[in-house]
Amino acid sequence: MNPGVYPWQQDAWGQMQQLRARLPHAILFHGSAGIGKADFIEHFAQALLCENVRPDGHACNACASCGWFVQQSHPDYRRIRPEALEDETAEDDGEEKKAKTKTPSKEIKIEQVRALADFMNISTHRQGLRVVVLYPAEALNMPASNALLKTLEEPPPGTVFLLASNSLDRLLPTILSRCRKFALPLPAHADALAWLQAQGVADADSWLREQGGAPLAALAQSEAGNRADMDALLGFLASPAVDSALRTADKLQKVPLTSLVAWQQRWLFDLFSCKLTGRIRYYPRYGRELKALAGKVHVSRLLAAIKGTAERRATSDHPLSPKLFIEDMLLDYTACCA
Repeated sequence: MNPGVYPWQQDAWGQMQQLRARLPHAILFHGSAGIGKADFIEHFAQALLCENVRPDGHACNACASCGWFVQQSHPDYRRIRPEALEDETAEDDGEEKKAKTKTPSKEIKIEQVRALADFMNISTHRQGLRVVVLYPAEALNMPASNALLKTLEEPPPGTVFLLASNSLDRLLPTILSRCRKFALPLPAHADALAWLQAQGVADADSWLREQGGAPLAALAQSEAGNRADMDALLGFLASPAVDSALRTADKLQKVPLTSLVAWQQRWLFDLFSCKLTGRIRYYPRYGRELKALAGKVHVSRLLAAIKGTAERRATSDHPLSPKLFIEDMLLDYTACCA
């Protein structure tokens, strides 16, 4: 087993070697967030650029090309992703974060795509492929999507685009039609659990279930140590009331709204599933509370709450007031369970 890809990606790696014989100019890897798609495509990019690739398709990690890739200085490689992700990597690497006058963008902008023009219009430095990695593809704003589309319609020779997406339905259909789609599935629960336990994660099963079976997301959440924030929200959802909605909103106003909405979405999924089938996927440690609520909540109100929370997910990155956003979300839920 090669350490370059995660244990649950071994079969997918084998499939990629078959695809490599007739390599498309653009491959779109898709699957749930937190399963390692970005790591997979970057490892594949290194293998495509490697000058002494191993029989199993992995990079040799010894040639000049691999050395440049690891140092993020390969002349025939470009990576495009939002500024916010670049900042996270800098922090992870221990680099001092520079003072900024504005919040790093979560979008991939047209300037980033246009910057590829010079890169693609010159010959490669090592007489091999030219590789562009882009993720998450749904972060492309509309101008950037249109600019990328023009490139995909007339791809330069010897250039391979590797894209990753958590949400295919958020991409332009024209971009989807010009990429070879490759699914990276969730790992089996037992495999993901074994990997998390090997990383030393305490209460790994709960973290994994709360992240929908995505092991990297579970690891990140366990390291972030925000179980207290999650439990504050779940405690309210288990016993909703108007006065506690306002108190909870005040307490959680500094928590990222996308996280709060995602936690409530999973709670509502469990509530709906519990009511219809008796099964609980994400929060089995709240099984008693979910079963009690499922017995009294009306299906039509529950469906309306699920729809409303999905709509909030789309605007959670740009609220006018985080506290008012949370209050509105929790009061609507309270009305649902009344």
